Amino acid sequence: MPYTHTTDLFPALTPYTSGQLDVGDGHLIYWEECGNPEGVPILFLHGGPGAGTSSIHRRFFDPAYYRIVLLDQRGCGRSTPAASIHANTTDHLIADLEQLRELRKIDRWFVFGGSWGSTLALAYGIAHPDRCLGFILRGIFMGRECERDWFINRMGTFEPEAARKFQEFLPVEERANLLDNYVARLNDDDPTVHMPAAIAWSSYEEACATLYPNTPASHPDPHSTLCLARLEAHYFKNNFFMEEGHLLKKLHRILHLPCIIVQGRYDVVCPPMTAEKLARNWAKAQYVVVPDAGHSALEPGIRAGLVNATETFKSLSK
Repeated sequence: MPYTHTTDLFPALTPYTSGQLDVGDGHLIYWEECGNPEGVPILFLHGGPGAGTSSIHRRFFDPAYYRIVLLDQRGCGRSTPAASIHANTTDHLIADLEQLRELRKIDRWFVFGGSWGSTLALAYGIAHPDRCLGFILRGIFMGRECERDWFINRMGTFEPEAARKFQEFLPVEERANLLDNYVARLNDDDPTVHMPAAIAWSSYEEACATLYPNTPASHPDPHSTLCLARLEAHYFKNNFFMEEGHLLKKLHRILHLPCIIVQGRYDVVCPPMTAEKLARNWAKAQYVVVPDAGHSALEPGIRAGLVNATETFKSLSK
């Protein structure tokens, strides 16, 4: 698919309805809808796990055309309890999406997800292909061992300063097993233990997420920082609660559906080799490589590619 910088985000908008869905296990899931209540449903899945949604995520979609559904996944954003890893697995998140779809009386919807959101979108589609109209995916991550190893141990290939800070946060004797020792600290009940670890983890990822250097916040929000770091480490530790290669093995269940993949050429967090592998295995997929972008959905080329994708999908729903 040809790549162009032709479209930017739609204007800011506010939800016309929102709520808290009790999905069991003590979790309440925040959800909202905006745009056209009679429009074509499209589901936004945020990254992380644990990143949560923000108001800017509503703006990838034409509000006159789409019925835009957003939610904060278990343990993050406006969902409660915050940063909870209890009953928080990929299967739980898939079941939550189905509960939300049924609550909102949606028969089928497009699914839009980036980074971990692309993982969850694929896992949901494989589990419920009859409920999906198609997929828009960005910064592809499929939860394989090689991708987990890249994040924890190899991103320093391109970001050695960030990787060194990530490693050196831990005492020398803990650096041989970064993941396990970060998990132990992030799950400690003491904020003086888990918050510094959360800041170190989140800063590492943030430093690697954009093509051009991004100055981190001098006072990071404790809530969002802990949710992101604790939940990411939880999912990394548990292999994203999927068998190795699960998404590729089961991809045949959704190959009949349309897909647009938007990938930054210089994505350090989720390198293009994963997106390219997915595209080669999905004949119907349109693969857009943005030549001047990294991982973040909000880099100019990525956000333009995503908005172009949502505009393209208008023709598929008629």
